[in-house]
Amino acid sequence: MNVHFRDEGNTLDSLPIVLLHGTGSSLHTFDEWTVILKKNRRIVRMDLPAFGLTGPFPDKNYSIDHYVSFIEDFLASQGINRCILGGNSLGGQIAWRLTLKRPEIVAKLILIDAAGYPKESTSEPIAFTIAKIPVLNKILTFITPRFVAKASVKNVYAEDAKITEELVDRYFDLALRSGNRQALVDRMKVEYGSNYLDQINQIQQPTLLLWGEKDSLITIASAYHFHRDLPNDTLVIIKNSGHVPMEESPKESLTPVLSFIQK
Repeated sequence: MNVHFRDEGNTLDSLPIVLLHGTGSSLHTFDEWTVILKKNRRIVRMDLPAFGLTGPFPDKNYSIDHYVSFIEDFLASQGINRCILGGNSLGGQIAWRLTLKRPEIVAKLILIDAAGYPKESTSEPIAFTIAKIPVLNKILTFITPRFVAKASVKNVYAEDAKITEELVDRYFDLALRSGNRQALVDRMKVEYGSNYLDQINQIQQPTLLLWGEKDSLITIASAYHFHRDLPNDTLVIIKNSGHVPMEESPKESLTPVLSFIQK
């Protein structure tokens, strides 16, 4: 399949930083981080299948196992044998699952409001909710009002003042990419698996946990679960931030990342 990705920064960097976004998002969620990081490091990010410009998996298999295999193949195709791997939400779950499967690939791990533990959501984006409801989800695949995108963005941000019309347009336009709306429906049919949790304590890589204090989708309770089970981690809570702190609070969230990758 064709994959939309960006490979930027220092081409001589022997330990690139690979960043994975979450459900309904795209590689753009790491734009602000990349501006700074690419000055000295090689930064690789892609639109995961079902999202952004990459579009659906040809086989419509949206299991975590399949995503993990996809990242393995992608890294091999780019000649990346070892990296610092970071992921937000779905991307975070893929990242820690790949670390368990192929520990030799991952030197350090960055988990940003990562999925995996049973969710204790207090709220979720309206697009996610609609995608799970029969009949309504079929309508969603060909009629998607812009307000659905705007409401969904507001759900993952803590501060509405940071939500620009340009930001909403980006999420909305990419959701309209051919096949993406059906792919979201198909992705939401996959059970929110909490398997492999008993193996998290086997992850030996230094791990940075970044969490938005006001995340209502994957609440801070999951941050403490990871903190409890990971043997070699640092937990940083980002104040006044929601589910996507790298996008909503880029400066505040990048500061601990810069410290972490330089150790």
